[in-house]
Amino acid sequence: MPEQRSNGHSVSRLSVHLVLSTKYRYHVLKGDIQVRCRSILIQIFDAEDVQLLKGVISKDHVHMHLEYRPSQKVSDLVKKLKGRSSRKLQQEFPELEKKYWGRHFWGIGYGFWSTGNITDAMVNEYLEHHGRPDDGNATNFIIEK
Repeated sequence: MPEQRSNGHSVSRLSVHLVLSTKYRYHVLKGDIQVRCRSILIQIFDAEDVQLLKGVISKDHVHMHLEYRPSQKVSDLVKKLKGRSSRKLQQEFPELEKKYWGRHFWGIGYGFWSTGNITDAMVNEYLEHHGRPDDGNATNFIIEK
């Protein structure tokens, strides 16, 4: 796993499991198209300072485990990934025009799930510890519904 990212004001490690599928779930991510899609996505990750932790390109969808900066929004990242890769793939592979006459390579929407190096239980345990005063002068309190 990569180290935490830090700058002058924060320390973070934000990661997400992202899934994109081709429009109509057509099985077009094969052969040269699959190889080129991989290289395009890697170029976009490099340009956007996103780290690919692991990824798989299947014939009709892509799974990626990504680590990103706190200043980035997942929705903006997806917009760039889908837009740039769609445009380049359709320019370089004219046979895609037969299937995607509307110039949309990726399906509408995407799936994403946050991942990380700590669990909900770990956060709750940490907060429980800090909710108990260590000495008589502590003013910690637990916020509950």
